[in-house]
Amino acid sequence: MNSAIKSAIARIWEDYSEPLSLNEIAKSAILSRFHFSRVFREATWVSPGRYLSAVRIYQAKRLLATTKLSVTDISLAVGYNSLGSFTNHFTDSVGASPSRFRRMWLEGMRETPRAETPAPSESGTVTGTVTLPPEYAAARVYVGAFQTPIIQRRPVSWTVVEAAAGETTRYCLPDVTPGLWYIRAVATADSADPEPWTRRSLLLGGVDPVTVIDKSTNIVGIALRPRRETDLPVLYAVPDLEPRGRRDPAQYEPGYQTRPSLAAGQVPWRR
Repeated sequence: MNSAIKSAIARIWEDYSEPLSLNEIAKSAILSRFHFSRVFREATWVSPGRYLSAVRIYQAKRLLATTKLSVTDISLAVGYNSLGSFTNHFTDSVGASPSRFRRMWLEGMRETPRAETPAPSESGTVTGTVTLPPEYAAARVYVGAFQTPIIQRRPVSWTVVEAAAGETTRYCLPDVTPGLWYIRAVATADSADPEPWTRRSLLLGGVDPVTVIDKSTNIVGIALRPRRETDLPVLYAVPDLEPRGRRDPAQYEPGYQTRPSLAAGQVPWRR
């Protein structure tokens, strides 16, 4: 990803609470508005406006999880002028209302509920393998089929698998309705380095959109990698993937704070 897009993304993360326009974001990349929109979408899969919206919802999750601010105050803090608009957008993206997400966080994130309605008989299956980077140890990996490149809204099918360093782990997503789906995976893992200051990292993985046809089986391999500064934040309320007794990986990242669970995206931000 070129430096112009990185500069624009840095501007979004810094000024997400402001009423940023496309022109203002494009100026930070020193590109024309139309050229900027095209190259930004090519680099991130989403428009600048969609990226800004994702950052605002992520930051709202962070505030809900780490402060006692009211939902109204949080909506204003992340750039929304309408509480109703914020609540609707948050609920659609995260899979729970702001108040419910805060309760879920305090009580401990549980597994994502399965769909209550049976899948259509013509549904297909997406299966394949998940591999960890060689420098990382075992991890619990959440894999889901999402409607958008962003990990948001309830996936049509999901699973959690246990992956180990140096091994190939299989996953299976049944009951995927025909259509275009983004297969995304997220995990947290320690480096295989035994030193105590080893960083604990968020790992992400995904592939180009997969087209599922009636009763078809798609084979998709996912290679997890450490999160990049320019990656889209995790919005959906992914269940807690941390081992028992470990809910605060911040101790592994000197100079940073991190969310203690993937439920809030676990994206590092500087103090």
